[in-house]
Amino acid sequence: MSSPHLRTYAYRAQNHPNAAARLLLETVVRKKSNLSVSVDVTSADDFLAIIDAVGPYVCLIKTHIDIIEDFTPGLIQKLQALSQKHDFLIFEDRKFADIGNTVALQYSSGVYKIASWAHITNAHTVPGPSIITGLASVGLPLGRGLLLLAEMSSNGSLATGSYTEEAARMARANPNFVMGFIAQRRMETVGLTTCETAGEDDFLVLAPGVGLESKGDAMGQQYRTPREVILKSGCDIIIVGRGVYGSPKNLDIQEVRNQAGRYRTAGWEAYEERVLSQ
Repeated sequence: MSSPHLRTYAYRAQNHPNAAARLLLETVVRKKSNLSVSVDVTSADDFLAIIDAVGPYVCLIKTHIDIIEDFTPGLIQKLQALSQKHDFLIFEDRKFADIGNTVALQYSSGVYKIASWAHITNAHTVPGPSIITGLASVGLPLGRGLLLLAEMSSNGSLATGSYTEEAARMARANPNFVMGFIAQRRMETVGLTTCETAGEDDFLVLAPGVGLESKGDAMGQQYRTPREVILKSGCDIIIVGRGVYGSPKNLDIQEVRNQAGRYRTAGWEAYEERVLSQ
């Protein structure tokens, strides 16, 4: 059997063990989009305006709900309504990083009640396997999916080497809830010993740090093109933020739509080229 990244999204949608991964892959196929837009703004109005503008072009919206300065529970209802209107999933980029009992409460309770509305969330692996156990106790019964932070796109990231290898091993031990990784490359063989071979696990790779023009910013972010990410590195979903909407202080909604369309086209063409090159 070929490596998962060489199979089509449609094939993987039929066979993935995680419910949220199946939903995401089905959405990717239905919309012919492997684009996720990261909406990192602090105003609820800007948040909703950007999501409504990019919604037709994306398979997934990535949120940081705790940076919204005027958050109210009603914002979640509006977000869910846009998810239904435009047919996309929601990924709350929470980056959990605590012991199992604590993350279970952070995921289920408090002001945001993330598990009740986010199809996907993510976690650091610093606390060890208990973080997956804690999150799974809440998310698995709801059909949610977890991404592990295996690599990051910031300059000088410490998520390398043995850290990345251990994240891969933890994922292989929990394939029903861990649906994939935030990473820069395929992870099937990462962390395997010389006497081990990659199994049939199918982990999605969502890659941040994607830009059609810019190669970085003043805060250490590094960018690669959609073609580099999807075709050359074999990742599955491109995550784009400011490359789509620019500065929230000067939002041009038509330009936001135009940029979302550009990234959607670039990401999908890279995927089609990958499939044809198999």
